Amino acid sequence: MPNFNYIALDSKGKESKGSLDVASQNEAIGRLKEMGLFPTQVAEAEKVDPKEKKGGRLLSPGGKKGALNLKINLKIPGFGGRVKTKVLTTFTRQLATLVDAGLPLLRGLKVLQKQERHATLKEILGELALAVESGSTFSEGLAQHPKVFNRLFINMVRAGELGGVLEVVLNRLAEFMEKAEKIKGKVIAAMFYPVAVMVVAVAIMGVLMVFVVPKFEEIFKDMLNGKPLPAFTEFVLDISKAVKDHFFLTIGGVVAVVILFKLFLMTRLGRRLFDKLKLVVPVFGPIFSKVAISRFARTLGTLVSSGVPILQALTIVKETAGNVVISNAVVAVHESVKEGETITAPLEASNVFPAMVISMVDVGEQTGALPEMLLKIADNYDEEVDNAVTAMTSLLEPIMIVFLAVVVGSIVIAMFLPLIDLMQNLGTDAN
Repeated sequence: MPNFNYIALDSKGKESKGSLDVASQNEAIGRLKEMGLFPTQVAEAEKVDPKEKKGGRLLSPGGKKGALNLKINLKIPGFGGRVKTKVLTTFTRQLATLVDAGLPLLRGLKVLQKQERHATLKEILGELALAVESGSTFSEGLAQHPKVFNRLFINMVRAGELGGVLEVVLNRLAEFMEKAEKIKGKVIAAMFYPVAVMVVAVAIMGVLMVFVVPKFEEIFKDMLNGKPLPAFTEFVLDISKAVKDHFFLTIGGVVAVVILFKLFLMTRLGRRLFDKLKLVVPVFGPIFSKVAISRFARTLGTLVSSGVPILQALTIVKETAGNVVISNAVVAVHESVKEGETITAPLEASNVFPAMVISMVDVGEQTGALPEMLLKIADNYDEEVDNAVTAMTSLLEPIMIVFLAVVVGSIVIAMFLPLIDLMQNLGTDAN
């Protein structure tokens, strides 16, 4: 990802310099505006005017050497690594506990930096502490690290700072991330069993087709003396021969299909079709749908209850929805609210949200308790996801066992059909 150096002014007219690890210049400018800065110069690191460098260091506004050289600036935004959600959730919960206990934010960051074992997060905490110590807000420091802290995290922290309830917002963030990880873990656990069975089935079929079935072909040639084999046996033998003789071509074909599928998903049409399919596919569709609705409701409810303006909250929900179909529905909601209309109508028109969700949102709008109602929807759907995953796991176990038995049994039957024909012929000859 390109790195952009910037020169910007804050609200007091003070000039500051730094760098952002973002995809484009427009994204860098947007990130600076979110930090409350007014950019005067934004350029890729390689394109910085050489006159601004001296001895490998960036000059400060007064013309003196600054404390950071170009190499360090390049590392600031993402430090070349990612932080797992579980690690980030633990940090958020710990910081919320410290701030809630009355510990100053700066001291809390330094305490957590000393005990942090994750190298990337440890270094980021040091940078955050420096940013806060130098007069920046916590949210401005977080915005310097877009790879680690997403827009939802940054905007909720900013709302907490403005409302003077940072500890409350941090606790909500921690709860949000913990519940999201819990649901994600349940879905992954539910997918593990069928995936494991499929891997075992493919492995068994590979061994049978490459090593076992060809041996039977040699035996059949000796036993049948040129007599034709049963059609099903011929079919299995042809597949075995194709896999054995073109093993690397077969592997290459599978890899090519996977790559083409990935490339298709990178297109707008491919992503929309795949996300729509996920919501309607049998067995798994209802679970994906419930997870998407829960994520939408919890994200929007958490943002609004934390003091984030509704239009800004909807923009963040659109970007963090994780499903293009849900994102399109949120875009329609955003336009409706922008025109002074309700949230309910575009939700109903999307044909994605169940009637119960629409009714609860409608009641929440009319009573002024929309955030609470959205969080109730999320809690309800989290419970439904839990029940659906349990039911699906119970249903998939016998289905996958039968599937594995049919696959292996079909190959075994194909190998025994010639033997059965041979025994029948021997019996006829004896008579």
